[in-house]
Formats: sequence, C-alpha cells, structure tokens
Amino acid sequence: MHILLTGGTGLIGRQLCRYWLTQGHRLTVWSRRPEQVANLCGAQVQGVARLEQVAAPVDAVVNLAGAPIADRPWTHKRKALLWSSRIGTTETLLAWLEGLEQKPAVLISGSAVGWYGDGGERELSEDSGPVQDDFPSQLCIAWEETAQRAEALGMRVVLVRTGLVLAAEGGFLSRLLLPFKLALGGPIGNGRQWMPWVHIKDQIALIDFLLHKSDASGPYNACAPHPVRNSEFAKTLGQVLHRPAVVPMPAFALRVGLGELSGLLLGGQKTVPERLLAAGFTFQFTELRAALDDLSSRL
Repeated sequence: MHILLTGGTGLIGRQLCRYWLTQGHRLTVWSRRPEQVANLCGAQVQGVARLEQVAAPVDAVVNLAGAPIADRPWTHKRKALLWSSRIGTTETLLAWLEGLEQKPAVLISGSAVGWYGDGGERELSEDSGPVQDDFPSQLCIAWEETAQRAEALGMRVVLVRTGLVLAAEGGFLSRLLLPFKLALGGPIGNGRQWMPWVHIKDQIALIDFLLHKSDASGPYNACAPHPVRNSEFAKTLGQVLHRPAVVPMPAFALRVGLGELSGLLLGGQKTVPERLLAAGFTFQFTELRAALDDLSSRL
C-alpha cells in the first residue's frame, strides 16, 4: 500500500512510518523540510516539498499536519498559524486530491478531544456534541469539516480525535519531566479536570486498525477507556518517577502567564473511545499506571 502522510515528521507520524515500514508499505511524507524526512522517518521514506512530486497512485492519505497547540500563548499571530497549519494544509491537500484521476480509498485526518471544548464532568462519546465554544473546539470543528469534504470525492474519511499521547520521545509528557524530576510537579489548578490519555503504541495501533477497517468512517475518540483526573495523573507520574507530586500550579498564575491557552490546561474532557471499542479494537494499555510503567525506563 502506498501511504501519503502530512505531519509525518511529528511524534505520531514518525512512529507510524516506522511501524508501516515493517509492514512493507510504501511511504511518502509531504513536508516543509523534505531533506529531513529520511533521517526522522526512515531511510526508505520519500520526502516531498510539493504534492505534485508525489508519485501516483496513492492508496491512503494520513493527514496529521498542524503546529503544536500548547507550545506558546495564543496571540493573534499564533492562532492564525494554528489555523493555517491545519485547515489551510487540509484545503491544499483536498485541492490536490480533487485533481487526481485515481483517488485514494481513504483519508484519515487528525483532530483532537478539544473538539468537545471543556467538558466538565460529562462523559463524552463520539455521539456527544461540542460542550463549549472555545478556540480549540472551533479549530477542531473546522479541521474536521474541511477533511470531510473528501467524502464528495468518493473517499472514506476517518477523523481521529486524539487525547494526550504518552510517549518517551516527545509530546506533552516530555514537558512535565523536568519539574517532576526536581520534585516540583503536582496538580494543575484544583486537579479535578479530566485528562483523556493514550499510550503511543495504542495510538499507532488504532490508526492502523482504522486504515484497514473498510467500514470505519467518521469520528473516533483516540484515548484509553479510563481517563483520569489531573490530580491522579500527577500522583501516578510522581510514583513512577519516585518523586513527590505535591506542588500545585495555581490557576491564577497560569491565567496570568498563558492567557487564553491556560484554559487548555485547566479544562478537560472525560472522553471514552466508544466507537473504537464497538468496532473491535483492543487497547494494550487501559490503565494509566501500566502505561507510564512501560515508558518509565526511557523517561
């Protein structure tokens, strides 16, 4: 199978490339820095700067491109970049797909549990609507709606609403390591917000599962069946790292320092992967402690 990836040099994209190479698939990554693709994704992966350089036919497209949402405060300029790197990139991809004589069978497009907004105490399945109209929700809704236009081209469209990905090679967990190792880690705000998490191995496995499941379409919550509150996450991470986790991060300090972005840390979603489980996907890691223990030797 020939698979085209956007965002292939990111945390999930790199792992997908390594996995699919072992499965014998042919991989092409559309990247702003194509010269780095072979080094980051695997020597056999072709990097292209323009979609016109992609050798047809393509059997599947995996669209994960998007600037990191929590790296810096959401100024007007940053919001514009977050928007263009997702919606703008997907629109360019769709224009290219429209011009192909032979269309790929499936588009798997990234999204996030932020689609729901801050869900409070509500349990959120894929049948739930958006709870709060904040910037992450608006961003994800527009991203999904853009990707869904590929259905008009005769393609199967899958939307992967990813939670917090646990990995040793990067992602949000890497940002927590220094304060926790210095015994300065702890709950954020009141610690009651829900954190939908997923182990990187399950994230890769579920995307592969959805790629090959010919009747899979629409949104899927990519998170383990048992989300935890922020206070429990901090406590468990502290135990795994053999450090206390009792230094709280006050909500007011986050709001002053990060502005609107603080809502991403102080809010949360109690999401459940209802459609994945119903489709027959089996998670390798369903409990947070087991997931963190698996990663602990590399943290």
